[in-house]
Amino acid sequence: MTNERFESIWDAISDTPAEAENMKLRSALMMALKDHIAAKGLNQSEAAKLFGVTQPRISDLMRGKIDLFGLDTLVNMVAAAGMRVEMNIKKAA
Repeated sequence: MTNERFESIWDAISDTPAEAENMKLRSALMMALKDHIAAKGLNQSEAAKLFGVTQPRISDLMRGKIDLFGLDTLVNMVAAAGMRVEMNIKKAA
């Protein structure tokens, strides 16, 4: 085992820096959607209707099945929930 340190878990487990960045973005969007569902007190069926997806998709979201969601889908769900996404791009360290 090495003593290598990573900025995030995604950096540690991803094969490439691009994959790590994609996972970080998807994770952040999924957490925002889960927080929105909790804050509004929505059940999965209500959230599905609001986000324009099926209830099983919300179940996947709530269970953190990140591999089942692409960025486009998550951004569409965020917009359907009445939220917006902002990006901040920085130079790599």
